[in-house]
Amino acid sequence: MDTLQLVAEPRRREILGLVWDEEMAASDIASRFDVTFGAVSQHLAVLREASLVTVRKDGNRRLYRANQDALAPYKGILESMWSDTLQHLAETIENAESDK
Repeated sequence: MDTLQLVAEPRRREILGLVWDEEMAASDIASRFDVTFGAVSQHLAVLREASLVTVRKDGNRRLYRANQDALAPYKGILESMWSDTLQHLAETIENAESDK
């Protein structure tokens, strides 16, 4: 499966966005989603196997970070996806506030 197909899955894009600039423990990543830890762990495994995230052990925790070198050719696409998502969120909030 190629990189764009892997990051086409919305949760994987969100995970990459979370770990783009900082390391995060798997449990901290999972806490941001409304699915089980196991489901998030599977997404992390797919990203790790594709070398799209790096993993560092810290005691019994695993810390994940986006492999920006591997994702460099796709950086603009990913950032525009995150930007579009943030713009959509801002518009939704503004519409909800104006409906009050």
